[in-house]
Amino acid sequence: MSTQTTPAATPPTSSYPKSKLIGLILSFAVLIGILLLPTPSDLSTAGHRMIGILFFAIVLWISSAVSYPVSATMLTALTAVLLGTAPNIDAPTKILGTSNALKIAISGYSTPAWALVAAAMFISVAMTKTGLDRRIALNVLSRIGTKTSHIYIGVIFTGFILSFFVPSATARLACLIPIILGILDSLGINRQSKLAALLVIGATQADTLWNIMVQTAAAQNLVAVGFISSQLNTSVSWLDWLLAAAPYSLVMIVIYYFLSMWLLKPDEHDLEGSQRELQQHLQNLGPMTFNEKKLLTLSVILLGFWATGGHLHNYDTTTTTIVAIALFLMPGIGIIDWKYAQSRIDWGSIVMFGAGISLGSALLKTKAATWLANAFIHMFALETLSIFALLATITLFLIMIHLGFASATALSSAMIPIVISIVTAVNMPGINPIGLTVIAQFSICFGFILPVNSPQGMVSYSSGTYEVKTFMKTGIPITIIGYVMLLIYAATYWHWIGFV
Repeated sequence: MSTQTTPAATPPTSSYPKSKLIGLILSFAVLIGILLLPTPSDLSTAGHRMIGILFFAIVLWISSAVSYPVSATMLTALTAVLLGTAPNIDAPTKILGTSNALKIAISGYSTPAWALVAAAMFISVAMTKTGLDRRIALNVLSRIGTKTSHIYIGVIFTGFILSFFVPSATARLACLIPIILGILDSLGINRQSKLAALLVIGATQADTLWNIMVQTAAAQNLVAVGFISSQLNTSVSWLDWLLAAAPYSLVMIVIYYFLSMWLLKPDEHDLEGSQRELQQHLQNLGPMTFNEKKLLTLSVILLGFWATGGHLHNYDTTTTTIVAIALFLMPGIGIIDWKYAQSRIDWGSIVMFGAGISLGSALLKTKAATWLANAFIHMFALETLSIFALLATITLFLIMIHLGFASATALSSAMIPIVISIVTAVNMPGINPIGLTVIAQFSICFGFILPVNSPQGMVSYSSGTYEVKTFMKTGIPITIIGYVMLLIYAATYWHWIGFV
């Protein structure tokens, strides 16, 4: 009788990339290494452990060893365990306990900034469902003109309009890029052409500048606003932010327009067919629906409340946004229902945002941020600098470290508490901690050099219209120009309005 031999089962191979595994191992190695160091005499055990968790998070985020939602879970667990077994900061003879530590670890999920980001997700979903964002984009682009330069200006201006109504850079690019690609395809223009690269890269870099200008355009701004509110006991209104940032962003967008046209050198086309293509898309949308009209009306009213908060009324941005979302969901009035929205909300980003705020809050509560700030001050002799030099040093550091981050929200969560501690610790007459923190946040928004430095960059890169080196061709010079312009504005306009 013959026997059959069954081949030995092949052991399953791990799909986890080696580079990410190395990043994960390095993250824990950094954490353990810091924890094994002697605790400085002027730092609490809890603060020492939070510094370890901070650098664990930085390595984890830079290496992209795990997704952001997973990193949020890991940070929450580490904070609860390591702080829970540390002496209580207010009563050093007692252990804090994991229950109390967990409250710190999840404190970010109860802040107005977190609620505003979560609410903003619903606005993006409503825009996508009704197609209002697409209608706005098509209407703007169809009225610009047919020359290459006109289409490019239209793309930039469309991003400008959407930044006020769609509080997500990623969502704005996800709406705009398919329209750009549709125009190119309909006219038979290669997606790897210089024109395609110009339009897609330009839309992405312009979006970054609109993030700086509009407080609600990007989640990282709300991180800074939240920490300013909790640590400096004041608020920066939507309008005050706009008045401070708009002159900078608008000048920068003009500079970027000419810079990108010069460096990327697209062929000049009379894209007459683009207007027919855009008009066809508009016709396909049909007449404006009742839900679009409702959404546009509610969005304009909400924008009005944002712009007048702290001036004509005392309703904060978060409250007015949540009221708007309640109306969005209300039967009879509503535009979306919960079942539709919940499956399309990026809950992972919301979890990450809460964990990031919690990390910053824990750094502040344990005095770890203050200790790190003092270390920075003494290491770089910041106390000997002028206010202008201090700002120049902080913003340069933030721009450089952003090269390692794929999320400005993560960078804000880690660095803004330290920035606040630095600007409040240095003893300089006439210093404005609020203004310096806001300007530091402007520099955190910089994500010009690599597509992986921002979610919107990664969305645009996935279009396949350009190579990384092409992105860097305009990204490096606009970063240098942007930094120089930050310093010029700090010495002039921001100084005149009292920010510096």
